[in-house]
Amino acid sequence: MKVTRGYSDEVVRPYPVGTIGNFDGHHLGHRALLKQVVETARRAQGTAVVLTFDPHPVKILAPHVDLQFLTSGDEKRARFEKTGIDEVISLEFTHAFASLSPEMFAEQVLSKGLGLKEIFVGQHFAFGHKRAGQIDDLTRFGEKLGFIVHSLPPVMIDGGVVSSTRIRQLIIAGHVDQAAVLLGRHYALSGIVYSGEGRGRTLGCPTANLKLPPDRVVPADGIYAAVAILDQKRHDSVAYIGARPTFDGSERGLEVSILDGIYELYGRTLTVEFIGRVRGDARFDSGEALSRQITADVGSAKLLLRRYHETIGER
Repeated sequence: MKVTRGYSDEVVRPYPVGTIGNFDGHHLGHRALLKQVVETARRAQGTAVVLTFDPHPVKILAPHVDLQFLTSGDEKRARFEKTGIDEVISLEFTHAFASLSPEMFAEQVLSKGLGLKEIFVGQHFAFGHKRAGQIDDLTRFGEKLGFIVHSLPPVMIDGGVVSSTRIRQLIIAGHVDQAAVLLGRHYALSGIVYSGEGRGRTLGCPTANLKLPPDRVVPADGIYAAVAILDQKRHDSVAYIGARPTFDGSERGLEVSILDGIYELYGRTLTVEFIGRVRGDARFDSGEALSRQITADVGSAKLLLRRYHETIGER
């Protein structure tokens, strides 16, 4: 897959079929859209193209908003490639770019810049200055400029639209199992394991410590059944997110206990998939009381993990 910064009207792509968006989360709604782009491009022996923006428009238009992301840039690119996208074109989003009228955006970017022949967007797609352009406008511009517009209905699950906003809300509330239904996979965070204070070992539950990524959506504090991925191998685990109130901690972190053994993890990259929430965070009167609760938490997590493996057909 090719990744391009900016565009040029001198670049010629075989029958470009594209879509536009930031695709944070690469959820089931995104996948339905990308599937149509790829299949249409393949039938025409053309090029499947994604137009995206960097930085995220919210960072420019509403810098006061602390927007957290569901996927890193590397993860998004990997998922685009897995989907079959041929080229990701990343445009720098600036105030000047945001000021383009809908018609200028269609003409300069979609037609002259990318040379699109067909474009797939959601029913509520809006574009141009102050998002003034709607689907009817895009269709009209396409007829004039020579590209076909396809408007797709949203993917609905449990009576609601599958969206990045809805998924963020579920994860922040700790409903990682519900978020997984909309994502089509379990939400995950990755980090490099660092040396902690060793309390987990004294409590009978050794843990690997990871710093929480500052720009990623983080599940609610508490205990989770999880799968830790180390060197592409998957290990049933228990994860904790929080500031360790029993020990008067002040900084939120992520701790992971791998259930099938003790591994030398310091300095290694660990990915943690959140399967289900066991309980919220709590303060205990003593280390002994916390240790007893940890034993109960491990039992609850194992039950959730057993159900998870049964669901995906594993033993």
